[in-house]
Amino acid sequence: MKAKHRTNRPRGLRRTPVALAVALAFQCGALLAQSQETAQPQETVTLDRIEVLGSNIRKAEVEGQSPVLNITREQIEQSGLISVGDFLQQLTSSGKALNTQFNTSGNAGTPPDGGGIGAGSTQIDLRHLGAQRVLVLVDGKRWVYESSASGVGGAADLNTIPLAIVERIEVLGDGASAVYGSDAIAGVVNIVTRRDFKGAQFTGSYGQFEDGDGETSRAEMTVGTGNDRFNAIFSASFQEQKAVSSGDRDISDDFPGGITRGSPATPQGRAVFIGGLSELGVCPLRDLNGDGIPDAPFCDVTTLPNTPVAGNGSPVFPADYVPYTDDLSFNAQPYNLVLTPNKRKSLFAATDFTINEGLKFYAKALYNRRESVNQAAPNAIVIGQEAPGNGLADRIGVSMLNPYNPFGRDLIPVAQGGTMIAIARRPVEGGPRIFEQTVDTYYFNAGLEGEFAAGSRAFYWDLNYVNSQNRAEQVFRNTYNMRRVQLALGNPATCAATPGCVPLNIFGGMGADGKGTITPQMLAWIKTTVHDSSEQNLQIASANVSGDLFDLPDGPLAFAAGFEHRRYDGSFTPDAARVAGEIPDQAATVATQGDYDVSEFYGELSAPLLRDKRFAKDLDLSVAARYSDYSTFGDVTTTKIGLKWRPHDSLLLRSTYSEGFRAPFIGELYGLSQFGASITDPCSGYATSGNAQLIANCTALGIPTTYKQLGFQIFTTTGGNDKLQPETSESLTFGAVYSPDWIKGSAFADSLDIEATYYRHHVKSAIQAPDAQDVLNACVASANAASSSCAGIVRNATGTIASFDNRLANIGDIETDGVDLNIEWALETDVGRFGANWQNTYVDSFVATDSFGSRFSRTVGVEENDSAIPRVQSKLTVDWKRGNFGLGWTARYTSSLTERCSDAFDSNPTLSLTAMGLCSEPNFENPSLSRDKLGATTYHDLFASWDSPFGVQGLRFGLNLNNVFDKDPRVCYSCALNGYDPSTYDVPGRFWSLQVSYRFE
Repeated sequence: MKAKHRTNRPRGLRRTPVALAVALAFQCGALLAQSQETAQPQETVTLDRIEVLGSNIRKAEVEGQSPVLNITREQIEQSGLISVGDFLQQLTSSGKALNTQFNTSGNAGTPPDGGGIGAGSTQIDLRHLGAQRVLVLVDGKRWVYESSASGVGGAADLNTIPLAIVERIEVLGDGASAVYGSDAIAGVVNIVTRRDFKGAQFTGSYGQFEDGDGETSRAEMTVGTGNDRFNAIFSASFQEQKAVSSGDRDISDDFPGGITRGSPATPQGRAVFIGGLSELGVCPLRDLNGDGIPDAPFCDVTTLPNTPVAGNGSPVFPADYVPYTDDLSFNAQPYNLVLTPNKRKSLFAATDFTINEGLKFYAKALYNRRESVNQAAPNAIVIGQEAPGNGLADRIGVSMLNPYNPFGRDLIPVAQGGTMIAIARRPVEGGPRIFEQTVDTYYFNAGLEGEFAAGSRAFYWDLNYVNSQNRAEQVFRNTYNMRRVQLALGNPATCAATPGCVPLNIFGGMGADGKGTITPQMLAWIKTTVHDSSEQNLQIASANVSGDLFDLPDGPLAFAAGFEHRRYDGSFTPDAARVAGEIPDQAATVATQGDYDVSEFYGELSAPLLRDKRFAKDLDLSVAARYSDYSTFGDVTTTKIGLKWRPHDSLLLRSTYSEGFRAPFIGELYGLSQFGASITDPCSGYATSGNAQLIANCTALGIPTTYKQLGFQIFTTTGGNDKLQPETSESLTFGAVYSPDWIKGSAFADSLDIEATYYRHHVKSAIQAPDAQDVLNACVASANAASSSCAGIVRNATGTIASFDNRLANIGDIETDGVDLNIEWALETDVGRFGANWQNTYVDSFVATDSFGSRFSRTVGVEENDSAIPRVQSKLTVDWKRGNFGLGWTARYTSSLTERCSDAFDSNPTLSLTAMGLCSEPNFENPSLSRDKLGATTYHDLFASWDSPFGVQGLRFGLNLNNVFDKDPRVCYSCALNGYDPSTYDVPGRFWSLQVSYRFE
């Protein structure tokens, strides 16, 4: 679908007091400038070109107006990490974001925003508001959105930015849409690349976990040259991170709640029938009509491991079959990964050339290739109405003539009038599912910048152009084509008439020899490889000017103004077999394509109100406004106002108020996807729960008493909505920076900086799908299938949720507030220089509500859906340096959390997490209300450095030991995979790395 222009305008952004104040300030400034006498020509004054994140005004006085965290290259190197994203995710203000611990492919479906899984990417989330609400810049220019061949996303992949090119990173903890436009709601991350580099530097590193896995290696070469008029830099780098298997860590080699929580699709196979059978030994009578009288046989059978097969290659029914029980489920964990492999290669070049005294040309280009892999357990073949999200599989049966059919009758799905509910078989013979991503990023930026004089004043200007692309291919190996499965299970004569077709045996299990009864010939017919691709493109053209307009009583009025035009286009092209619905555990997927453009004008003013007055060393007012016109929804005006007051040289007070917005990205507008949500159906096994209210509600919904949820994922259809409006926001910060002069040269400190900032963000008309668990809970609680919460939920005759429509919408509000406290300290002594950097974030509240005022369950101190919001996160780094030697220690603290200690076994009197004694806060009357506490966690890291070892100038050795005390993540019963939250905790295990670098000029 193509984007269409609409003229409807979002409410609440057109006229505000701040907008009027900004407009008035610009108008008054113009009148004052016209009223001044013409200045006599004077010598041109060179601007103090300090570029400060959070403002386009290039002037030293602007520094300190907004809370900006500066991260040096040395700090990143000391961490021992080889990824920009991994370091940023250790910020105390960081929330949930994808990283290489998320082994999502094949395990969680695609997310509800149409953006795809983002497999292999690493993103940054600030304030727990989502990566899509953080703007990522490189040298002040927007970075292209990620593309991982599963959708069209709306966040940047930091794995496309190599560490080799990074000089420093700036993080703005404030809303900044008036300065930068869309996405800058929770904050801005600006990665500043290396410039003015002279000579050459070679860097190499190697590391691994104490267990001998997860090896990382890095090799970089950077060369640069230049003179007074010319600079050039070139960098080439290679980085590789190898895998860590879930089976190689105690926390993840099984399910935290035990084997009963495994997959019901086993290598032995499982068959579920209803009625029409007489083998009551394994198919006891059940009450299928709800009258309390067992009246029909219900078959849920499997075979035990090492069961021999008969002459036809299948066990004998019913002699070799036993009732299926949960302790026979399949443990898929050893096939998964707790750390996914990731390989990156990059080339970067930048140059600038001074054409004359007031004119400079600059250009930079980057190419980055990311190769990553996700892995999941062997793909299950499931036919019948329990097949997850696959319309074709719902209609597949087994012919009586199939030579391996042990039941002696046609197996016809319930949906087609038969008695077969499901047949499931996980062919471990076919190997694990492998998802290989290859992502290429191209970036080019060129421009002109210079100065011109107007009277006695100098003005800075620049024109620049950006063209960037992120293009991804994914190869999905070891899956199956369900249309071929259908032929192989059908009439053998039809199969024989089809070239290559071989009848399929999904009944034999692994056989007595344990090698499996699905032969290589059968696999060759049903196996297929899926090829998906996606692409994102971003083009930017902008013009900016900044300088001093005129003098006020206490200094010049500085301004910046400019124009920017951006064009976005993106597409997702799924494999033809996926589109046709022939791939198991994936819904029929449609291609996504869309584009839009935006034109923007902005202006900023910075006015010195007082200078060198009593109790006002400095007092500055800043205002900004940005007008954005989108081809998709109309126009938006956002504003920002800030006040900076320095009552004393040692104390700075500041406050900002800003309006923000986020335009819906292409996936949200036009994508269609399926999300494998980890949901517990409250009505699973309700008849034996002993909960009278639950029994009444589920009965009122028409759910059979025999219903039991199979598996722990419910596939929901979600995705694009081209009627979406932009999210809007209001952000407020106020804080103080105290740098006491009296402490300098004292016995206990040479410098001390204490910075405290209060933040508050209110996102309105937030774009998201309602939380699926909340919706299902509300549906069951309503006991009314016609209620609004049940509207998108369709159950089949057995009670199983057949479809769950949960589309994106501007559904409500998100409000969060908290405090950052950062302290820096340094002391020079006779035994060396000591330093400390202490970052802390306290989250006071996080409340998300839908359009009906109902609260989402995600909040502060709660672990939910691999997305915790800790009350407190803290990071303390203490270092020492003397001569050529340095040592350091870092402690990273996360406060305690609570989670729902509840799953699909809540109704089981012996197998619920509560009954098993696993919940620290059990509720025995209603196990769905049980909770478990995840205690506070602290990781300790050490690093050491040695400059000029053995007298070799320019050589440097570095050694890191991370997670010194081998702290394990907190066990999480509600997390989707691996038994812990990968967005909050590290990969289990102690990790060491060694780095060597050599630089010369």
